[in-house]
Amino acid sequence: MTNPDKQNPVEAPDVEAAPAAKTETTQGSGTSSFSAITQRWKREDLVKKASPIARGLCLLFSLLAFIIMVSNKHGYGRNFDDYEEYKYVLAIAIISTVYTAWQTFVHLSKREFFDRRTSMLVDFSGDQIVAYLLISAASSAIPLTNRFREGQDNIFTDSAASAISMTVFAFVSLALSGLFSGYKLSTHSFI
Repeated sequence: MTNPDKQNPVEAPDVEAAPAAKTETTQGSGTSSFSAITQRWKREDLVKKASPIARGLCLLFSLLAFIIMVSNKHGYGRNFDDYEEYKYVLAIAIISTVYTAWQTFVHLSKREFFDRRTSMLVDFSGDQIVAYLLISAASSAIPLTNRFREGQDNIFTDSAASAISMTVFAFVSLALSGLFSGYKLSTHSFI
């Protein structure tokens, strides 16, 4: 045979090797898609387990902030109810305790009180609102406590500081729960 373009002919082994290479990548991508699916399952299981744990921690910290602030009565001028900032911390600790107790109950009872879409929106919105209220309460009481600590350091200011720190811990755990509920909301198909 003559080759007018002066090109070398394609050899048969090279032609057969090309489909074999193609099947190897197909098998490789099948393995990687399988591992991607299992990783997604593990991630979804982690989100399912971590969200109620974060809410349970928020319940614990909110309850501790409530108990510590209510017991912070040490005489004239050293009662939490003499100061608006501490009353605000107490009110938000109560709201947070009730909200997280309700969410924990709903999760543990595995009952649906709303349809799935509404439930996910309530979870996300509630987590965001209550987390904002928690950090707002803590940030309003910190300056007052610092001012009291400049004058004297006693059990009243220590109790107030511990209640504020429990409120901050409750915020952090509820913010994590808000991330998890936001992830659930973004990956859920509403069609």
